[in-house]
Amino acid sequence: MAVTRATYVDRMLRPLHRWVWADSDRRVRKLLAFAEVETDGGRDILRAAEVTPDPLLRRLYLEHAIDELRHGDLFRERGSALLRTRASGATTLFNGTPLPGGHGLDDLRIDGEPDYRLLAFLHVAEKSAAGRFTIYRDVVQDDPPTCAIFEQVLRDEVFHMNYTYTQLARIAPESHRPHVWRARATRLWNRYLRLAAGVAAVIGGLVLTIIYFVVLPPFAWFAKRASRREHAGWTAIADGSDQSLTSQY
Repeated sequence: MAVTRATYVDRMLRPLHRWVWADSDRRVRKLLAFAEVETDGGRDILRAAEVTPDPLLRRLYLEHAIDELRHGDLFRERGSALLRTRASGATTLFNGTPLPGGHGLDDLRIDGEPDYRLLAFLHVAEKSAAGRFTIYRDVVQDDPPTCAIFEQVLRDEVFHMNYTYTQLARIAPESHRPHVWRARATRLWNRYLRLAAGVAAVIGGLVLTIIYFVVLPPFAWFAKRASRREHAGWTAIADGSDQSLTSQY
C-alpha cells in the first residue's frame, strides 16, 4: 500500500481527533455518519458509471462504487455493534462531533459533468479521505475492530486516489494538473462557505440574544411605565371637535 500522510492541519489537530474518538457516544455517531456518507457516495459513483461513455472508466467506477457501499456496511455494522454494547446510562459533557468526517462526496455532481472534472474531484476527495483515515486509524488503537475497519478502508481509498489520477492523466494529459488544482480550490471554497454560514448563524444567534436580554428590557420598562399613565376605559372627546368617527378625513 502506498504511504499516505495526513494534512498538516489534521496532524496539528491530532489531539482533538483523539479526544473526539475517545468518547463512546461520539465514536458511534462518527461511524454511523461515515456509513451514510460512504453509501451516498457509492450511489453517486454508480450514477457516474451509468453516464460515462468511457468503458474503462465505467468498470473502474463500478468497482469504486462497490467499495464505497461496502464501506458503508462496515461502518454501519461497527457503529451498531458499539451502540448495542455501550452502557445504557452513559452520558457525556459534549455529545457533538466538532470535526467533519468522510471525504465530502456530498459536494459531488454527476449529471452534466465531464469525466475529467469528476475524476479530479474524486482524486482530491479520496486523497483527503486517505489522510484523514490515517489519523483515525492511529487514534483508535484501543479499539482493534474499528482500527481494522479503518485499515481496510484506507487501502481502498489509496487505490481510489491512484486510479482517479491515472485516468485523469489518460483522458486529459495536457491539463490534468490544472484540473486537480481547480478541484482543490472548489473544495476549499465550499468549505469556506459552510464555515461562513456556521459563523454567521452563531453571530446571528448571539446578536439576537443580546437584543433580547439587553435592548428589549429598557423598551419594555418604558412601555409599562407609560401604560400606567393611561386612563382606563374610553377617552372623552372635547365638544366642537371636527374629528369624524365615520371617516378618516
